[in-house]
Amino acid sequence: MTNTTTAPAGAFSRNPTNGDVFKHYPFATAEEVDSALQGTQDAFNDWKNTDMPARIALLQNIARELRASAGPLAEMMTLEMGKPVTQALAEVEKSANLCEWYAQNGPAMLAPEPTLVENDKAWVNYLPLGPVLSVMPWNFPVWQVLRGAVPIILAGNSYLLKPAPNVMGCAYLLRDIVTKAGAPKGLFDVYNADNAAVAESIKDPRIAAITLTGSVRAGAAIASMAGAALKKCVMELGGSDAFIVLADADIDAAVKGAIAGRFMNNGQICISAKRIIVEESIIEEFTEKFLAAVKALKIGDPRDESTYLGPMARFDLRDELHGQVQATLAEGATLLLGGEPIEGAGNYYAPTVLGNVKPGMTSFVQELFGPVASLITAKDAADAVRIANDSEFGLGGSLWSRDLDAAKALAKQIYTGGMFINSPSFSDPRVPIGGVKKSGFGRELSHFGIREFTNPQTLWVEGL
Repeated sequence: MTNTTTAPAGAFSRNPTNGDVFKHYPFATAEEVDSALQGTQDAFNDWKNTDMPARIALLQNIARELRASAGPLAEMMTLEMGKPVTQALAEVEKSANLCEWYAQNGPAMLAPEPTLVENDKAWVNYLPLGPVLSVMPWNFPVWQVLRGAVPIILAGNSYLLKPAPNVMGCAYLLRDIVTKAGAPKGLFDVYNADNAAVAESIKDPRIAAITLTGSVRAGAAIASMAGAALKKCVMELGGSDAFIVLADADIDAAVKGAIAGRFMNNGQICISAKRIIVEESIIEEFTEKFLAAVKALKIGDPRDESTYLGPMARFDLRDELHGQVQATLAEGATLLLGGEPIEGAGNYYAPTVLGNVKPGMTSFVQELFGPVASLITAKDAADAVRIANDSEFGLGGSLWSRDLDAAKALAKQIYTGGMFINSPSFSDPRVPIGGVKKSGFGRELSHFGIREFTNPQTLWVEGL
């Protein structure tokens, strides 16, 4: 018998450990969407005139409240998207540190900036733009949100979050934390808008700018809408980062970095080691040690502090990942480990290593968002750079070598938003993050990020 029951419209929180749906969030009505838009506009009208000490105090309070709520927030991340609890707690702490870093360093980035005009009679003021609509993913439901929201709010803007539908619980908890920290009503708000409501919000004059982290498809759609509305936007999209291991590298350190870069957060990170490119003279040794390290990873309940790999966040994404693995094998790659969903109720996928991956294969061309590593052999360093650049993406990358001068020179030849030498790629408030090519445009973090959503107003005064 065919089940014709239609699921209610809205977002659903589904525990990927067992498949149970435990919460339904109906989509916002037209009235609720309008209320959210008006609320963020009203909050901006007041907040833009708030002095810097008050903004700093709010960020410091948010840091304190994050730490006070770390347990429930980490538990919700684990419940909604399967993040191992130790990694969830680390995400909360990293986000609290972000608040404190911007509280200490952000004001100087927003101070009037002198120019080269003689007699100091011209400078640049960094003024807030207005309400910013933020469309965010599920893989880092605290850090990803706050790394945008914190500098946006410090700069004098308000922030309206449209979260991924499977982490609505995290989003509402985060709003409660920010509110408890003393944020005025509407300054940091959340709405569960459907796609049509998001499109209308982008056109709405009460939204000044848009930021998105997500897929290339989502970024292209949102950026086109923002462009049609002549509104500033920042896009942080997918990645297929190269992880280059040169012949003179410390192989043990590179293996350790590759494990963290590929399998942390259950392999669901935009800026991570997707294509592991190794010089042919060391490929056998690297592969042997890498496989041993992957086999040692503990898979299990993400609530267990000893678990490194939990379930993937969404069942449809596991199906998509498995299809990409199967396609790559059909194209001639070698299965060295894993390659199958793990049987049972949970959304687990066996940590997988594909060998003999070549340019043009599915796992080389596409972004694989899950616990799958692709090993690629390069003839030499120049060939490794060529392979790394043979991608539509350009988010991050990693290069391992003992010759730091040579490594720095090679890094500049790789067309990405960031390169990390002898380290897996990561985000840090002190440096910008963002991509080129189909990985997007604009930057988050550092002074680049805080100025993205400001109006650099030239002020010229005669008579000084």
